[in-house]
Amino acid sequence: MTTLWLGICGWESAGDIPSESTFSRAFASFAADELPQRIHGRMILMHAKQKLVGHVSRDATAIAVPERPEPKAAEVVRPRLKPGPKAKGEVRESVPPKRLELQVVRTLDENLADLPKGCNTGTKKNSHGYKESWNGYKLHLDTIDGDIPVSALLTSASLHDSQVAIPLMQMTAKRVASLYDVMDSAYDADLIWDFSRQLGHVPIINLMPQRKSILPMDPATVERFKQRTSAERVNSLLKERYGARWVRVRGAQKVMAHLMFGVIALTASALFARLC
Repeated sequence: MTTLWLGICGWESAGDIPSESTFSRAFASFAADELPQRIHGRMILMHAKQKLVGHVSRDATAIAVPERPEPKAAEVVRPRLKPGPKAKGEVRESVPPKRLELQVVRTLDENLADLPKGCNTGTKKNSHGYKESWNGYKLHLDTIDGDIPVSALLTSASLHDSQVAIPLMQMTAKRVASLYDVMDSAYDADLIWDFSRQLGHVPIINLMPQRKSILPMDPATVERFKQRTSAERVNSLLKERYGARWVRVRGAQKVMAHLMFGVIALTASALFARLC
């Protein structure tokens, strides 16, 4: 069996296997060139581009790494607007636009360049309602019907999920034609709803608690929202079977390469399952 695996990998004997340092240098080169991201993108274009996708489920998952968080940057204090009308001759500082407001008029490359990717501390509520924290990153995924991940982005752990929705929509729109954007309440922002509609999609977003009573989902939309479980299944599979729970490299480039090799394997498995 060992000889068989050596032959599959292109080695005739155990002595032909490169050293750990050689593997490490090769992995660093793959990470710097974003090779696994390009392989995955090509897979999606080859096998899903010509098909009409029903639902794109969007979600993020925590990625813990053995890495020291970067020092916190100085917080930018946004100027407060004085209440009431301006006095004669008064000059007020304009409030700088928020990231979401800028994303809707930027290209995909511009939006990707603006996303923070350094290691830091993230906090979220678990399924039992308790807060839990981790040092590392967040992996943001778009998953289509059949539990096939079509787009992936890595950011700092502290970045809110909503800040990656528009770049993911831009990336996914270049790879597949889809009908519905399915997201949880973390993405409930007017600009995200509007951007999805601009792409010709129907957004299905679980409203924040304070808005549910104003505009509840109709029964048909509730049924479609259930498709979002595909995103949760993919996140779980990545962690349980494809190495996302056991990241041992450091730095956003290498962490993303590690995760993307798992995404490639998961995508190939899901595509093969659909063909059979």
